[in-house]
Amino acid sequence: MIEDKEMMVEEGSFRDKKMGGKRTSFKKKVCKFCAQKSEPDYKNPEILRRYTTERGKILPARITGTCAKHQRAVSREIKRARVLAYLPFDKQ
Repeated sequence: MIEDKEMMVEEGSFRDKKMGGKRTSFKKKVCKFCAQKSEPDYKNPEILRRYTTERGKILPARITGTCAKHQRAVSREIKRARVLAYLPFDKQ
C-alpha cells in the first residue's frame, strides 16, 4: 500500500520531500523592469510581445518572472496596445 503512494507522488513535490525524496531546485526569476529600472509602455510592442503567447494570451508572472507591481502594469499596457492596434488581439 505504501509503495503505491510513493509511485503516485511526482518528483520534486512537497509530499515527495516529506517522504524523504529530494526536491528539485530552481533559479529565482528576476523582474526585468526592476533590474533595468524602467516601466512597461504601450508604445513598445517589441517588449510587450515577450509577455504574450503565440495565441495572444498574457503570460502569468510565475512564467515571466515579473514582480506583482510590474505584472499589473504589463497587462494594463498590453491591453492599451491592443486597443490602439500596436498589438493584435489574437495572433493568426
